[in-house]
This record gives sequence, C-alpha cells and structure tokens, in this order.
Amino acid sequence: MSKKFLVLMVFIFASAFVHAQDFSGDWQGTLTMASGQLRLVVHISKAADGSLKALVDSPDQAEENIIVDTIAANGPKLHFAIKANKANFEGTLKSNGTINGTWSQGTAANKEPLVLSKTTTPIKMHHDPAPPSDIDGNWEGTVDIPQQGRVRLVFHFKNTADGLTATMDSPDQKVKGLPATSVTRKGASVKLAMAQISGEFSGKIGKGLDTISGDWSQGPYNIPLLLKKAKDEPAEAPKPDAEKK
Repeated sequence: MSKKFLVLMVFIFASAFVHAQDFSGDWQGTLTMASGQLRLVVHISKAADGSLKALVDSPDQAEENIIVDTIAANGPKLHFAIKANKANFEGTLKSNGTINGTWSQGTAANKEPLVLSKTTTPIKMHHDPAPPSDIDGNWEGTVDIPQQGRVRLVFHFKNTADGLTATMDSPDQKVKGLPATSVTRKGASVKLAMAQISGEFSGKIGKGLDTISGDWSQGPYNIPLLLKKAKDEPAEAPKPDAEKK
C-alpha cells in the first residue's frame, strides 16, 4: 500500500468525522472561576431542517431553561450565545466526544475554559418528595467575617427521594435559595458544600436536634458557626378581598 493511499484514507476518515457531527442531546460541564465552580447543563435539540435550538440550566444558581438566542454548528465547531447575560460559548467537538471550548460573559474580555461532556443523566433541578428527616427545616446562625462584620446565614434542609438537599439564604447579602452542591450526613455529622462560592459547612447535630455546631469555611476563612433550629416560615397572610366599587 502506497504512502499516498494511506494519506488519502486518513483524509477521508477525518472528513467523515467533520460531517457526521450531531450536537443534539444533553451536555454538562463545570466553569472554574475565582469565586468558585459553577456547573452548567446545555440541552441541544435539532429540528427537521437541521437547525439547532438550546436551553441552559445553571443548577448551582437554581436557574433552568435559560433561552439560548443563537446557536450554530460548522463541522466540529459549535457556537451559542445568550443575550440575557451576554454569554458566549465557542467550542470544538473532539474525537473523544467532548466539546472543548471557552465561555465568556458580560463585557469582560476574560474567557474561561469549559469542557462539555454528553450525558444521559443531567444534574437534576427537581427531586421527588420523601418522608422528612429529623433535621428537615430552617436553621439559622451568624458568622463574624473579618472586615465585613456579622453576616446571617439560613440553611434549609429537605429530604428527597434523591437524598438530603439544602439551600442557603444570606439576608444581609440579599442572597436567597442558593443550592448546596452536595450534602452528606453520617450519623450526627453533616456537611454541605457550596462550590459556587467556595464555601463549606461542617457540623455536628446536637442531641436535642435543635442545634448544629460546626465551622463555616470560605476562601481563607474558617469561622465557628452555630446553627439553631428555627420555626417554619409563617404562611403569607391572605389578602382581603378588594372593595367593590
């Protein structure tokens, strides 16, 4: 077999790879930024005419079905843009099945690496209900952050069919419903991670099931945090019927 034939065969196989691309499906990747890590799920579908549409979930920000305004593929190249947050992704489908590219957002010139991998089990945004655990509910505490002062934190634990979950509020920073990226419990020990802000809480549940004493760590800080079980948030009072004119 001549060398020319070998080169020709390689070229033919490479061309077939370029033209056989199908980006439809669920893709998942993680952005690593100075503030922490942010997981993204991209749902791509292809219409009968070959055009692409996409939606993006940001599980760690509790946002789903973010509309992708423009998306286009050119051989192994993929580009999409989201006008709402001025985000752009440029990537290339590699032979190992991943889309390797960069993510940019806003007016910043910085581009963050983002590798998307196809998945049949994208991160769940919703969980089926399950009987409550003994720590389900609201837990409140305060941390003293150097150069910032006292900051209130509220954790909401909830057991689901997929295990224990949690969200965090920081009323003094106008943060509400930030999902924990992982929650683990072993006996009286409980740990939750907030990878999107590089935060973590690790504590021990009191025998009376009314306190969790531990530490909040974020960046260079490791701060004692005592959580106390709070009463459930009161239901919103019904509004009186409008007066008839």
